[in-house]
Amino acid sequence: MIEVLAVSTLPGISEEELNSAQFRANLQLSQRKGVQNARMPANPARVLVIEDDAVLRAAITDTLTSAGFTVQALPDGLDFADRSEAFRPDAAIIDVMLPGPSGLSLARHLRAHSQAVVLFVTARDGLADRLAGFDAGADDYIIKPFMQAELVARLRAVLRRAGRLVSSTVQVADLLVDEDVGRVQRGEREIAVTATELRLLAYLARNRERVVSKTQILTQVWGYGDYDPNLVETFVSTLRRKLEVDGDRLIHTVRGIGYRMGSAHAGG
Repeated sequence: MIEVLAVSTLPGISEEELNSAQFRANLQLSQRKGVQNARMPANPARVLVIEDDAVLRAAITDTLTSAGFTVQALPDGLDFADRSEAFRPDAAIIDVMLPGPSGLSLARHLRAHSQAVVLFVTARDGLADRLAGFDAGADDYIIKPFMQAELVARLRAVLRRAGRLVSSTVQVADLLVDEDVGRVQRGEREIAVTATELRLLAYLARNRERVVSKTQILTQVWGYGDYDPNLVETFVSTLRRKLEVDGDRLIHTVRGIGYRMGSAHAGG
């Protein structure tokens, strides 16, 4: 569970700069949380993605959709005011370097007109760039390249601090998986899992009754699609042993494709 802003890990930042940037970001979150109704929203969090790289934009959209978010993705900030007002995002993931209006200007607009949290994704990793991002209103700042699982974790962290995130518990039959608190329970028994096993199980649970390929799993859980597919088989085998102590099989092999989590049926 990530509860500390990424700025706390930046090398070369003085204690004064660190405290100032982190204080401002956390204060902004606290202020936005304070003016919201205490009741958590019933609908999935809405995330606006502004990224000019089509491949990365598609990957982020697929990842966030699989994680249960409602996503609108844009290639630039043109007509941003109208688009953001129509979509009313809970969070925005913005590339700093965009054609047309810069990511920094888009973040400032959101700060002035909405309560959305802002995460920057960028290849610009200089200290001045990062501090400029926080000054523009960023709640987190993620350097490219990054793992998709890390992006989801950081997004959930800032949404949780802002009071925007609904329960992360997913249920499949008698299995409960809560990725945010790291809890897996089947029936009355809690099951101990590693961090990677938890990410894999949560991904399969969120996509219950859907067939997902090994490449999709590698990309979403490990962050890259070029690992050995046998890695997935090994982790699935371990999870099956842990889960099937208390019941029937929930993770089914779909031959030649990948896996499906859910009730058993022919060919599973």
